[in-house]
Amino acid sequence: MQRSARLKREVQMLDTEPPPGISCWLLEGQMDEMRAQIVGGSSTPYEGGIFSLEIKIPERYPFEPPKVRFLTPIYHPNIDNAGRVCLDALKLPPKGAWKPSLNISTVLTSIQLLMAEPNPDDPLMADISAEYKYSKQVFQEKARSWTVKHACQRNDGPMKAGDERSTAECSKENVSRKRDALSELQQTEDSKKFCL
Repeated sequence: MQRSARLKREVQMLDTEPPPGISCWLLEGQMDEMRAQIVGGSSTPYEGGIFSLEIKIPERYPFEPPKVRFLTPIYHPNIDNAGRVCLDALKLPPKGAWKPSLNISTVLTSIQLLMAEPNPDDPLMADISAEYKYSKQVFQEKARSWTVKHACQRNDGPMKAGDERSTAECSKENVSRKRDALSELQQTEDSKKFCL
């Protein structure tokens, strides 16, 4: 009971006041699974990418942290190949920092910050962490390449790693496609009003 009331409030808050660059919603007909999307931050190798995440809400939420994993592949020292995230806010004390006062919005914001500022001292991927520490340029090139390959979408499908377009161009196209989709939705709504 407490979980569902709390989740309803959180979903409403995420709907009305979403954190910048983050969207989150409950899966239809389910109170224990959510999806989220995080837009890669500007001036990061993830710029222009849209990263999808799966959020599973445990039975004892908010006394247990949600289980979050990336569905979109991402090249990051704190995120493994299965999409699991190494973040204190996702673990119970004494190893973690989860508190019932935290919520889905703060967790997603923390993940967004982790994307912009990796923590190489607490890695899930030791090889990527070493690359980030000692060969940052190589890390950034690989992370950018993965972003273009997996997180940037074109109208005719995912971009290929060899595409000449930058992630900034990809970002402009994503914004443009969102505007197109919104204007189509508005036209549909307007035609419904006219028909009634």
